[in-house]
Amino acid sequence: MGRSPLTTLCYIERDGKYLMLHRVKKQKDVNKDKWIGIGGHFEEGESPEECLLREAKEETGLLLTSFSFRGIVTFIAEGWPVEYMCLYTADDFQGTLGECEEGTLEWVEKEQVMSLNLWEGDKIFLRLLMENSPFFSLKLRYQGEQLMEAVLDGIILELPRERREL
Repeated sequence: MGRSPLTTLCYIERDGKYLMLHRVKKQKDVNKDKWIGIGGHFEEGESPEECLLREAKEETGLLLTSFSFRGIVTFIAEGWPVEYMCLYTADDFQGTLGECEEGTLEWVEKEQVMSLNLWEGDKIFLRLLMENSPFFSLKLRYQGEQLMEAVLDGIILELPRERREL
């Protein structure tokens, strides 16, 4: 079986900060040098929550004890299979933060997160998370690293002008 098109992504919150993963350790990484949350691909037979809890433990050493399913994000990018991501936030956990094989884990003030090297589409869903928006569906279509289309709950979002002219 190939990789599942289903993934989880979680932003763990503590003291006004998100736990962010700076993806700097793998050479072949679609997220190389980007800052993202924690998560990964479903394994055979896993539910979204089982995947979330396993990935959180593998990547951080933490056991999530309080989390919320916040939205679903559909990623479309040339040369990559379509990915459906279950987006979570977590606000309580047990354990001690460990090392991550995929990058450097760092607690970042929520006000500073948008200034990090993020995917453009991540800025859209991070804003929704920070505004405590109700459950949402977001479709993001990329051409290379360029965000070409964003559709929130079936409504096309206006992107900066230079993206539409490509």
